[in-house]
Amino acid sequence: MALEQLSVGSTEGCIATGQHRSVIQSVGATRQLTAAESGSLCLFDRTAGNTYTLPTPVAGMYFDFAVSVSVTASDTHKLITKTVASEFLLGSVSMVTIATASPAGFSANGTNIVAVTMTATTAGGLLGGVMRVVAISATQWQVSGLLVGSGTIITPFATS
Repeated sequence: MALEQLSVGSTEGCIATGQHRSVIQSVGATRQLTAAESGSLCLFDRTAGNTYTLPTPVAGMYFDFAVSVSVTASDTHKLITKTVASEFLLGSVSMVTIATASPAGFSANGTNIVAVTMTATTAGGLLGGVMRVVAISATQWQVSGLLVGSGTIITPFATS
């Protein structure tokens, strides 16, 4: 696919109508994302859970994630780095509970956290959660978001 270049060399600017981004959905249990899909919205859309594996990070790449279907109590929605020995998550997510909207915050240290693992209840796998990951180096993804849980919420960040 060739990308159209807008306003190259023009001082008058440009008009771009109808822009939208790719939406990745109904991918089954697992999906390896590619660098070419940077900028996509990836849906966690299976009650049995989805696992998205990020590509090798190149600074500036990014992906958005949205929980469009709550995962069942015994399954997980998961986001994981491609090379768990050398690619890590850095940043934080907030989480609220359905019943009370009580907030909590959780952070990833950028040195050993490689996954966001969301369960249906306590770790943010319920409908309405969103996250963005941005590659900030060849070894780190910056993560931010707001997840939805219930009960006594716990961190969704994991080392595996």
